[in-house]
Amino acid sequence: MRMTLAAALVFAALGSPALASDQETVRAFYTDVLTDPAGTTEERYYELFSPDVVSIPAPPGGEGAQGMLNTIAFLGQVVPDLVWEPQEIIDLDDGRFVVRSLFRGTPVGPFFGVDPATGKSFEAMSIDILTVENGRIVLTYHLEDWTSVVAQLTAE
Repeated sequence: MRMTLAAALVFAALGSPALASDQETVRAFYTDVLTDPAGTTEERYYELFSPDVVSIPAPPGGEGAQGMLNTIAFLGQVVPDLVWEPQEIIDLDDGRFVVRSLFRGTPVGPFFGVDPATGKSFEAMSIDILTVENGRIVLTYHLEDWTSVVAQLTAE
């Protein structure tokens, strides 16, 4: 009986940090990358993302890891005060996480067809489904409410 209990304790101890680590990876995407896109280094990005990451739909900066890096760099230049805060992270217990977030900022340059910058701020919602394998994000489905962002930036 002791061996069974000991084995269960070892399994629990080894299993728990992996799950916590995956959730930390997901949270860091929002706190370290999306909330500080101008400060995001390639090194930090690849700590969180697989070089073979797939993003659906493809981000404006192009497909794959480089496309995501291009998009993050663009956001850092155009919305330097961007804040992206998860409101809810749901762990599906299979390596996938559903994240509902609010994001806000004030563009300082042309942004989604709003040119010149209006000086107005925006706040909108996003929903993401992220898949984490071996501690890195390998797949992301994402939907941001950019229509609401443009409406807020162009409102009279």
